[in-house]
Amino acid sequence: MRDETLGSCRDPAPSGQNRPRASQGAEAAVAPGPGARDERVYAAVDLGTNNCRLLVARPTGRSFRVIDAFSRIVRLGEGVAASGQLGAAAMERALGALDICAGKIAARGVTRARIIATEACRAAANGMEFRAKVEERTGLRLEIVDRRTEASLAAAGCAPLVDPTCDGAILFDIGGGSTEVVWLGRRAAGDEGPPRARIRSWASLPTGVVSLAERHGGVKVSRELFDAMVAEVAERLDGVRQSWGLRAPGRMHLLGTSGTVTTVAGIHLGLQRYDRTRVDGAWLRAQDINRVVDQLVGMSFEERVSNPCIGAQRADLVLAGCAIMEAVREAFPTDRLRVADRGLREGMLVQLMRADGVWRRTAGPSAAMEPTP
Repeated sequence: MRDETLGSCRDPAPSGQNRPRASQGAEAAVAPGPGARDERVYAAVDLGTNNCRLLVARPTGRSFRVIDAFSRIVRLGEGVAASGQLGAAAMERALGALDICAGKIAARGVTRARIIATEACRAAANGMEFRAKVEERTGLRLEIVDRRTEASLAAAGCAPLVDPTCDGAILFDIGGGSTEVVWLGRRAAGDEGPPRARIRSWASLPTGVVSLAERHGGVKVSRELFDAMVAEVAERLDGVRQSWGLRAPGRMHLLGTSGTVTTVAGIHLGLQRYDRTRVDGAWLRAQDINRVVDQLVGMSFEERVSNPCIGAQRADLVLAGCAIMEAVREAFPTDRLRVADRGLREGMLVQLMRADGVWRRTAGPSAAMEPTP
């Protein structure tokens, strides 16, 4: 692994001004005339290895406005790494959450929706069987997306947070069963909607917070165990960085989207109650992250449970997430990391709305893949 540090760029204005969100999917609707209010309603559901999340939104002039949301930890991927199967209890938890999503989609009069599942369903031998159960019980058509699609959606959702004064960013999305790492170029224009992602290269690691915690344990985590988790992920990332040939790429920053990164930001900010408006778009310096990670590694499980930014449902996963984040920081060293409390759902919404011509289009796809130079 090369040890050059990615150059930093000019510190931007405070992040509160960046609030766009992002998604994709079904029959095209007729665009309203000039000055008319756009009444179309879009929904995006992300069924991950750990969480089930929903956003319902209406288009606005340059972005969209969220009118409903839902999130529940379901741990669909619990035990999949060992058994190769989605467990009955895990599927029932996920179905219960999807029932709620279906109810909200119907109540809000959604005109287009996209519902995706990621690593747990990709890896499980009974993933397609579960997909059929979802449609039978909830009426939702679940799409099991591949890793390339997952990386593209994360990029589309987070593109507005790439610092426009930089040459790009390294986006990392830590999931429950996989981690996507995306090399983003400068933000692309093309219409009057949110900035487009310009993907130069991407990689997906079959390691996430659930799978890593199940292998190493997440309740009692010593410094030695934590370092072993970092080393395991760093070994995979070393090959990624070298394959990209990321030599002196210019001024770049990290862009992290996951519960891990938002947790670290919340602890750094001293929040007694999680506040998305303060976390999404926040900038963290390397020394800030080091301090919070050291604090977390030094906590007992009970202390992690009682922390308002962690809680009982994530106390056994947060250190596995921090280990993945630390491996990314080791592979792509830079002083600044921008926090994204957004991702696949926002990416789906942006893609759905663009496909319907909500914002005046000129050229280009929502998340353009371009070859690595």
